[in-house]
Amino acid sequence: MTFPPFTEEHDLLRKSVREFVMRELHPHRKEWDDAGEWPAREVLKKMAGMGLLGIRFPTELGGAGLDWWAHAAMVEELAWARNGGVTMSIFVHTDISTPVIAELGTAEQKEEFVRPAFSGDRIGALGITEPGCGSDVAAITTTARTDGDDYVINGAKTFITNGAFADFILLAVRTGPAGHGGISLVVFPTDTPGFHVGKKLDKLGTRSVDSSMLHFEDCRIPRRYLIGRENAGFTYIMKNFQGERLAGALMCTSGMEVQLQDAIEYGKSRIAFGRPIGSFQVWRHKFAELLTQVQAAKMLTYQAVDKMNAREDATLAISMAKLFAGDLAQRVAYECLQFYGGYGFTEEYDIARAYRDVRILPIGGGSSEIMKEIIAKYSGLG
Repeated sequence: MTFPPFTEEHDLLRKSVREFVMRELHPHRKEWDDAGEWPAREVLKKMAGMGLLGIRFPTELGGAGLDWWAHAAMVEELAWARNGGVTMSIFVHTDISTPVIAELGTAEQKEEFVRPAFSGDRIGALGITEPGCGSDVAAITTTARTDGDDYVINGAKTFITNGAFADFILLAVRTGPAGHGGISLVVFPTDTPGFHVGKKLDKLGTRSVDSSMLHFEDCRIPRRYLIGRENAGFTYIMKNFQGERLAGALMCTSGMEVQLQDAIEYGKSRIAFGRPIGSFQVWRHKFAELLTQVQAAKMLTYQAVDKMNAREDATLAISMAKLFAGDLAQRVAYECLQFYGGYGFTEEYDIARAYRDVRILPIGGGSSEIMKEIIAKYSGLG
């Protein structure tokens, strides 16, 4: 069997996504970073017209009905935008906020939130992290108190990508006692009275998209917006993280490939000591080493894609892929920037943005330290 099992259909998908990226995203990569925002509604609507927002979800939900391999192909092509903030914002919508509703939501919830999300008419965000807790999801304190047929929500979230402009938030709330057994997931429409966006965080990277503080003050939503069972949210979150982490690993591998290709091309025209700098053995060997390691990360990630596509437990494979690819992405960005020399330290070349943007990858969606804990657990290390 050929591995990875990409087909001519996947190649056509890649071609159309690459053309879209180079036409609609790539030309604005610096402009959007400098502005600290990007036209999410306009771009997502165009992506919806291409069937890209629900690419791996059933057609009856408004998706494209394709598989994880098609999704992987799309993720890899989006890396050519050379803007980590924009791609992260897209994946928050496609891989983080909508999958749980599509898989566990009621028919009514799917019609109200998922179908409009896939058509580009509503934008989603995920609200888990709080000022007092990140990786320790079981420690969240935002509450949802039952009042008749409603929940009344109070609390705060932070580092919420898309939070400033999302139409709905897949929100983690405490509906029960302390610990993981008292957490629920609800869909929270952002036009709910009492909700407001706080300060936009000034970040090192992914500057094109917001990461915001969100505040909830006596926000009343119908209890019918509960996802699945009450107090079962922790399990749903842990399951949802797998798709998020896999998309993160794919972002790492595809981003590294773009950075290396850009650097190698730069090395053909940059002259030092009378010849192209890419011809020096120290750099030829460095790139040979990095290309080999990126290919290893890619195959590890493709193994995880294969397991997800087969609906197997991919937790160990995904954790390994995200750990390895996320940490390697730091080294690749470092070495590529070093190769550009002083020019790499300027905004003239994309490597400066890449160097900033990749730093979030071993943190977001579960840090490298959390990945090591998961790998240790699944490997019987106590």
